[in-house]
Amino acid sequence: MRDTLTEILLGLRLEGVEYGRCLLRAPWAVATSAQPAALFLFVAQGGCWLRTETTEWTYLNAGDAVLFPRGASYVMASSQDVPAVDKATLARRPVSENIYLVNSESKESDIEPDVLFCGAMHFNLDPLHPLIAIMPDMMRASDLAKRDPSVPALLEAMEREISLDRIGACGILARLADVLAATIIRAWIECACSDSSGWIAAVRCPHSARCW
Repeated sequence: MRDTLTEILLGLRLEGVEYGRCLLRAPWAVATSAQPAALFLFVAQGGCWLRTETTEWTYLNAGDAVLFPRGASYVMASSQDVPAVDKATLARRPVSENIYLVNSESKESDIEPDVLFCGAMHFNLDPLHPLIAIMPDMMRASDLAKRDPSVPALLEAMEREISLDRIGACGILARLADVLAATIIRAWIECACSDSSGWIAAVRCPHSARCW
């Protein structure tokens, strides 16, 4: 018999997904406002600094990825001293349905761009659901890769799919994102919630699970 947590993960779905592939040439800094959607960021090439309202600057290398389960605001930049502009003000070019490309302007056109892959995902769970409520504001995939190596593999697969711009990319990306969301959440639960107390323990208990 499956436990309640397994049932929740099996039923986890996304309602509306938006993806963006950003080519940003230094110096650059972009701020993303808080929103009622899970956000994720994957560094496909180069690197960038990242800061949230509750964390200090941290550097992300190529292959690093971060998930913001509750859509927390954040700033990413090529250097900490570059003034940030609102991401929403950047010009974007539609690639296909729900997929867009952002290509920053630079006087130095020969500079290799930092390539970032970002997305917004709406879970089919209520924002007040206990599972969403107990997750941290920011979850770094590299911290979870030791528990589940499929996390970075999924992100790399998503970046390849959007960069190739193949027919049906939107559908493939939506399915990859669906798996990605459940995989990151599962890896975090296994890694950070292995204690015997709290809501996670309650839904794993065969007696209390009947109440959910």
